[in-house]
Amino acid sequence: MARRLQILILALVALALLAPMAAQARTPYPKSIASTGNSLTRAAGTGLLPWTDNPAGSWSTGTDASVNSHYLRLLALNPKIRGHNYNDARSGAKMGELATQMGTVVAQRVDYVTVEMGGNDVCAATEAAMTPVADYRAQFQAGLDRVTTGLPNVKVFVASVPNIYHLWQLYHDDLFAQVTWSTLGVCQTMLANPTSTAQSDVDRRARVLQRIVDYNAALADVCARYRQCLYDGNAAFDAQFTKADVGHFDYFHPSLTGQASFAAGTWAVSYWSK
Repeated sequence: MARRLQILILALVALALLAPMAAQARTPYPKSIASTGNSLTRAAGTGLLPWTDNPAGSWSTGTDASVNSHYLRLLALNPKIRGHNYNDARSGAKMGELATQMGTVVAQRVDYVTVEMGGNDVCAATEAAMTPVADYRAQFQAGLDRVTTGLPNVKVFVASVPNIYHLWQLYHDDLFAQVTWSTLGVCQTMLANPTSTAQSDVDRRARVLQRIVDYNAALADVCARYRQCLYDGNAAFDAQFTKADVGHFDYFHPSLTGQASFAAGTWAVSYWSK
């Protein structure tokens, strides 16, 4: 009996010692959040006017309850973050702008920042106009250098570049999508001649998809070099989004449903997913 009591006391002492360590290992909830990126993060086309941004619908810092952004999920966990959400993304931005956006983040003194950038680097009028992988990599690193130097304790979450080839798979046979992509010149590297089965077009789509894969590999590798950075493990790229996730004003940007899916999918691999 005495032996059992001794074992029980030792077990309780061990638990008492381990509890503070477990608490320290948990990432604390941030009191502020900022988002960097492009039109995806600005939730372009999801508001009342199709050609305008709708930051309230953003997967990262938005306030639309139907999206349930990272900000709203964090607000439910930590009320101190209320009102401290900043959308620093810009529609049309490429990775070369990340360092500038991170300069704004530093000035805002935020605890948590999201990065989603690369769609405009791969979507160009021609393949030659796509951002070279080496440049994309260096520009991403410059952005991380800027924010981690200015905010050494910041938490950076990096979303992978979505699979635009999957978008082509979903809509290449849709007449409205075909007309819209052609008329508006939407992501012509991938979406030009959408119904063509000519080998040149098949090969072009494969090369553009490979460029996205290479961008994501660069994001993963560079992010891993910073203790403040967490990559999504290709969650955004691997997401099997549906037609309901795509806005029909350009058959390219996410709808509000798509923003909600993006928020849920990236949150599931974020700092606070466990």
